Formats: sequence, structure tokens, C-alpha cells
Amino acid sequence: MSATNSYAPPKVWTWNSENGGNWAKINRPIAGPTHEADLPTGKHPLQLYSMGTPNGQKITIMLEELLALGEAGAEYDAHLIKIGDGDQFSSGFVAVNPNSKIPALFDTDTGSRVFESGAILLYLAEKFGHYLPKDNAARTEVMNWLFWLQGSAPYLGGGFGHFYAYAPEKFEYPINRFTMEVKRQMDVLERELSEHRYLGGDEYSIADIATWPWYGNLVLGKAYSAGEFLQVESYTHLRRWAEDILERPAVQRGCKVNRTWGEPSEQLHERHNASDFDLKTQDKLPAKNTD
Repeated sequence: MSATNSYAPPKVWTWNSENGGNWAKINRPIAGPTHEADLPTGKHPLQLYSMGTPNGQKITIMLEELLALGEAGAEYDAHLIKIGDGDQFSSGFVAVNPNSKIPALFDTDTGSRVFESGAILLYLAEKFGHYLPKDNAARTEVMNWLFWLQGSAPYLGGGFGHFYAYAPEKFEYPINRFTMEVKRQMDVLERELSEHRYLGGDEYSIADIATWPWYGNLVLGKAYSAGEFLQVESYTHLRRWAEDILERPAVQRGCKVNRTWGEPSEQLHERHNASDFDLKTQDKLPAKNTD
């Protein structure tokens, strides 16, 4: 591979907000709020502040699954956090998640703030007693896969997805490096799912709910327009798993919440009642007058 980039790191790195492509304006080397703004609150026990990215989908899928089981306490308000506009840097959001990343959850019943998507899934599973086995060995296996996903997904999103789809320039080395790792990860999943219906066993769990928005969408050709590049058709067991989970009505609903792209019928910018899926997706709202 020939070197086409002559960049040499300086002795001391300095931040240049003009570099980094379309998302550069929301990245910075410090934490804390950039502006004062309170978060909205709704009427339900759980207040979710999120966007319909894979990490956001984890939580809305989980909440919709819990509601499908009849857990009324899992009713939630999903408030849209527009990360491209910097909503995650408001003082209100930083108070819920000092890391300024979506999703973030506030439980009005307990006064608990919960951030990091894996932690939110575990919190909800323990609070409601679903999608996490009570048997210690089975629980451990599910936790293995949950932590696997939390460590692996950054290679897919921040690594492969960034350099393949979003970076302002294409560079062979990082694309090759992260493609190799993503294909290795898909092979890990392929081998596991050749022996089990779900990750960690034969029962649907938070391991599946965490992993599907990342690797399910990827292997179904819904992420980064990279299906052919990654030869996703060859991962037959992973695709079977992905297709099975997509058939679940709660998954279909959860994928719509806080989504702001794609078909209007697949976008429910905010969710405050179950009826919103029938009444307030973008195809059912009056068009905005842009004159």
C-alpha cells in the first residue's frame, strides 16, 4: 500500500474546529456544557433523551418490548436530542449525562439518572425483571455478549463507519484496518449464531437488543451503504438472526422513535404516547410551510 497522506503529527496537538468533516462542529477536546438550557419533561415515569442512532435504538426497542409485555411502568417520553445542533451540550443534558452522548435516561420514580446505553439496558432489565436471565450461568453468558457489544460497536461506528462513509477524505489504511476488524466481529457473531438462536443462548435478551441496531442493521444492508463491500450475504446465520428480530413489532416501533432521516413513515421524532405511532409519524403531520 502506497502512502498518499503526507501528514506528520506536530509535537503538540492543538484543536482546530474546522477540521474533521461534517461532524467537526460537535466534537471538542473538553467536556461540560456550552450553553444553558433546561431539558423538557413529560408525564411518564421514564424520560428518555435521545436520537434514533443505533445506540438510541437499543433503548427505544427495549422500552417497546417491555410495554408489549404489559409493563405499564415502562411508559416513556422520548425527547429528541439533535446532536448535529449540539443539544447534547446543554446544561440540562450534561446534568443527566456528563459525557454529552445520547441516549440518557431519567427515572422519575427513583430519581436516577442513567447514561451509557448498556447501563440503561441493564437498569431496565433489572427494574422490570425481563430480558436478563435469573439463572447465574445464563445471566453471565448474556452479560458476556452485552459487554462484547459495548467494546465492539465503536470499531464499527467510530472506526469503519467513520472512515468508510463519513470522513472528508478516503484513506486506504484506516478503511482496511477497520474493515478487517468488522468482518472479524461479524464472524464471531456468525459462529455463535450457528449454534444458538440468540446471543448467549435460546432466549431473546438485552444482548440481542444491544447488538441488533449495530450488526443487525449492518448485515441487512441498512448501514453505511456497505452491504456489498462487506459481503454481508455470506453471513447466513447472522442474517437469519437479524431478520428474525426485525419481525418483532416492538423492534419495528423502536426503530422509528427519535429518527429524523429516511422515509417519513419511519420517523417519529418524539414519542409521548403509544398512539403516536399511528398519528404522529412524519408522513401524517402537516407539511411545514417554507415560504
